[in-house]
Amino acid sequence: MSMVRFDPFREIEQFANGWATEPAWRARWAAMDAFKSGDAYQVRLDLPGIDEDSLDVTAENNTLTVRARRDVDAPKGAEFVARERPVGTFTRQMVLGDGLDVEKVSADYRNGVLTVTIPVAEHAKPRRIPIARPAGGNRKVIESG
Repeated sequence: MSMVRFDPFREIEQFANGWATEPAWRARWAAMDAFKSGDAYQVRLDLPGIDEDSLDVTAENNTLTVRARRDVDAPKGAEFVARERPVGTFTRQMVLGDGLDVEKVSADYRNGVLTVTIPVAEHAKPRRIPIARPAGGNRKVIESG
């Protein structure tokens, strides 16, 4: 006769681990790089197997939102032996700083990589401030009291 030890926390832990691993798995589905290059920022998301028509990129109120959908890629009625490729709708949002030009955001999708380019706004670009100098190089000396 085998004895089964009762562990009241085992099922809770298994339940919690199931919830904890699934969102991390989905986050890896759309790995992202973001960097500045010249006068623009680029965000690149890995979205392999995404139909271009399912992609939706919006910029509203300084929030960039990327939505994509991947459907099951198998014949109808197929019985899966293993299923690790995520399916469904993916959404990722990024808050953009005030110094970016949300009106000129552009996006390009090639070879499973979505590249979103966000230009720096003109008012936020560094600019040289001219220094006024008196004509003729005369300097005024101020004497104290």
